[in-house]
Amino acid sequence: MEISCNRRTMSLLFLACLSLFSPQKTEACHEMDGAALLGFKAKITSDPSKLLQTWRSSSDCCTTWDGVACDSSGRVVNVSRPGLYSGDDFISDTSMTGTISPSLGNLSFLRLLDLSNLKDMKGPIPVELGKLTHLTYLFLDSNKLTGSIPFTFRYLVRLKKLYLGDNNLSGVIPSSVLGSWKYISELGLSGNGLSGGIPSSIGKLVSLSKLDLHSNNLSGSIPNAIDKLKKLKYLDLSENQITGSIPPSIGGLSGLVLLYLNHNRMTGSIPSSVSGLVSLQFCRLSENRLTGGLPASIGNLPSIQRLILENNKLTGKLPATIGHLTILTDIFFSNNLFTGKIPSSFGNLRNLQTLDLSRNRLSGQLPPQLAKLSGLQTLDLSFNPLGLVRIPDWLARLNLFRLMLARTGIVGQIPSSWLSSSSISILDLSSNRLSGKLPRWIGNMTNLSFLNLSNNGFHSSIPEEFKNLSLLMDLDLHSNKLTGNLKTIFSKRIEDPLGRFNSIDLSNNLFMGPIDKNIGDQPSMASIKTLVLSHNPLGGSIPESLGKLSGLQVLELSGNGLSGRIPLELGEAKELASIVLSDNNLSGTIPEKVMNLEELQEFDVSSNRLSGRIPPHKATIPAYAFRDNPGLCGSPLPPCNL
Repeated sequence: MEISCNRRTMSLLFLACLSLFSPQKTEACHEMDGAALLGFKAKITSDPSKLLQTWRSSSDCCTTWDGVACDSSGRVVNVSRPGLYSGDDFISDTSMTGTISPSLGNLSFLRLLDLSNLKDMKGPIPVELGKLTHLTYLFLDSNKLTGSIPFTFRYLVRLKKLYLGDNNLSGVIPSSVLGSWKYISELGLSGNGLSGGIPSSIGKLVSLSKLDLHSNNLSGSIPNAIDKLKKLKYLDLSENQITGSIPPSIGGLSGLVLLYLNHNRMTGSIPSSVSGLVSLQFCRLSENRLTGGLPASIGNLPSIQRLILENNKLTGKLPATIGHLTILTDIFFSNNLFTGKIPSSFGNLRNLQTLDLSRNRLSGQLPPQLAKLSGLQTLDLSFNPLGLVRIPDWLARLNLFRLMLARTGIVGQIPSSWLSSSSISILDLSSNRLSGKLPRWIGNMTNLSFLNLSNNGFHSSIPEEFKNLSLLMDLDLHSNKLTGNLKTIFSKRIEDPLGRFNSIDLSNNLFMGPIDKNIGDQPSMASIKTLVLSHNPLGGSIPESLGKLSGLQVLELSGNGLSGRIPLELGEAKELASIVLSDNNLSGTIPEKVMNLEELQEFDVSSNRLSGRIPPHKATIPAYAFRDNPGLCGSPLPPCNL
């Protein structure tokens, strides 16, 4: 999208320059054109930036009206009042409210109409705009326009660029209208509610270089006639309901640079004819139902930079020919059914920055040739039956930012060679069979922002060096055998404003309590949203200072051996949506302030020793969330005895 936006901006600057240096006008503004523009102004109900302030009946529209340009005979040829515009040293983003007046249809010499990005223009596109037979550029995108594409647009036979995207348009793309735009080079209808199929008449638009229909409700298959668009460079049909297979004829689009078909319902295999897409740089076919293997011919895409095929049902082995794609920077193949080994030829991808093969059925050891990928930043092989046993030493030599090896069969201890891996920010080694103590040198990984070692067999306390992880924001150590107290975690250092926890999950371990009564005052906890400590023998009471955690949304303290009362102060944590305090020894009453937290959706205090009336509450809480508290009564439990 950025490519297209820049191209469009340059086009508008070019048109603006033409209007500035147009020949000296010999005639004043034509009376009909002036009246048409004043008719448009009359339909505007709000103009906060005074885009139309200079449009007055007492002045000449050709010489004094902002955004209006005329030809030498006094006929209006350009009307440009977009909501997003720039000057030499500023960028302005404004809005305008109203409807598009049919009177604009009387501007019979108009070549450019730009009312884009005004955000609040409503109502239908007037059918009268179909009378603008000289119109070459029409930009009405980023508004709130409704209705269908006017049938009269079939008369706009000189159109070169049409943008109607990001509105609320509905109905079908009229086949006869589409087929009449034989000179159009850019067509943007994205971000609407258009339905029906893509008309086969699309094949008549032989000058088309950009086609953007993403984020609609289009259905049916991609027309085979797509191969007639030999000048096409940008094709985005993503986020629709398109079915059928990728037509083999698509391989004829040798000039195509960007192909986005993601988030549809497409089936079938990727045709071998894709090798004809010799200019393709960005390919996204993800979030479909594609099956079959990757054709070996995929290795014949000399310009490809990003290849995104995730979330399909692709099978078979990864073609070794992918190793020929030496310009490739990103591979996203996750959540498919690929099998076999990772080809050693992947080591030839010298520009690769992201390799995501997670959630497949790949097996075997990692090819040591991957050590040659000196620019690799993200390596995600999670949830593959690789049977790694141990983490290869050469991984530590890569300057990785993100390393994800969850459930890849790693056994034993984390190798000490990782002492130097301070570049890693995101590390996920969860759901393996790692064991032993958490190494003290983990405190040297000072760039860590996300650490997940859950579902392993670690059995030590948290080393004091953990406090050095001053950028850590997300920590998941659940389901290990970790011991000791939690103060080392909660009191870790921060690098303001970074390093404040976003989420902590320490559940299902052997941590001892009590929970630090000043937990809510710790700088590292000031921004936390999720705190899960369930199923640890913590004992003690629920700290009142938890109420100071203003951003806390999820609090789970189930099965912690907690006693005492539910603190009233917990009701000060206004963002709390889920409170789970089940399977403890809590006593006393349930504070009404806690039960009536505005965002509360889940509340579970089952299996405690609470008593008294359940406070009236807005949230729908089932009866089982209060069970096994002999002293509790009131809705949704049986009523209290008077």
